[in-house]
Amino acid sequence: MNLKTTFAQLQGKRVIIIGDVIVDAYIWGDVNRISPEAPVPVFEIEAEKIGCGGAANVAQNIASLGGNAILIGVIGKDREGEKLIQMLTEMNLSTTGICVDSERPTSTKTRVIARAAATHFSGQEQDSGHHLLRIDRESKQEISIAMRSHLLDIIVSQLPDSDAIIFADYDKGVINAHLISEVMKQAQSYDIPVIVDPKQNNFWHYKNVTAITPNYKEACTAVREEVTDISQLRIVGEKILNRLSLKTLLITRDADGMSLFQRKPDGSLHVEHLPPYADIVTDVTGAGDTVVAVFTLALAANADFYSAAVLSSLAGGIVVGKLGCATATPKELLNAIENGTFIADGLQKGKT
Repeated sequence: MNLKTTFAQLQGKRVIIIGDVIVDAYIWGDVNRISPEAPVPVFEIEAEKIGCGGAANVAQNIASLGGNAILIGVIGKDREGEKLIQMLTEMNLSTTGICVDSERPTSTKTRVIARAAATHFSGQEQDSGHHLLRIDRESKQEISIAMRSHLLDIIVSQLPDSDAIIFADYDKGVINAHLISEVMKQAQSYDIPVIVDPKQNNFWHYKNVTAITPNYKEACTAVREEVTDISQLRIVGEKILNRLSLKTLLITRDADGMSLFQRKPDGSLHVEHLPPYADIVTDVTGAGDTVVAVFTLALAANADFYSAAVLSSLAGGIVVGKLGCATATPKELLNAIENGTFIADGLQKGKT
């Protein structure tokens, strides 16, 4: 498929994103001395910033490229939850699928970064600074049965008009085996792709989804295999493909690109390795969100799996050059397509 054609068809595709919404907070500052109270560094705050993370970042990636994101998740009744709603509203993203649970906090990840604030806020420098610490405020307990039922009602109401589903799973308790099973049961009659960015807790509950997009470490951990060579990755991919009865599997490999696993009509395994498309790597935070968002949008636009993987790899290469959970703009992705090292109707492929 021609990638420019696919790119044009991303516009208006309606994608349901089910998962753990997260607030990503950044604190930049400087460390110049040791505290007299204890042998620890004194961090002097220079600037702070918050953004959308987790499933919310997947949603903003969908929206950034012209898709219609239907975000469904849970926040706490707290200041962080209010900030998240405000950010989503400012991006014109619907918040009707965001439910408030007063018994749990809004998942928040705060990253403390030294000697980076001035350069990042002036936009003159791309150095991400020295990452000192990450502070997590969250609950990993499963949501209540009543809340799960409420989420399912919202999902079912959105299915008739949707083109794809994403499970953005970060092991924070919103997604569990029962919710997965019920969503899959309800989605069957609509014949739309269901794509999953999995974590460990529910990894083996996603049987019969269209595809999953784990990173290299998550895939190897799931099958308890230690991989030292790319040829050995074939074993990992085949085990996951078989056990979950997937149509395809996309394993992201950070700076090494990604690998796409599919079954040929004769039942044999077909593996294609895609090179990375990143000139500068500033921050890999949220790159997986971009990959699953663009991969799903492309499939919603009826792209084949390989074209969808290439498009998602190009988008991932764009966002790793930015700080924090970022998105690729339509202009950036179109430029990447036009300047790519592949031929749109005859893509270069690495195979094993």
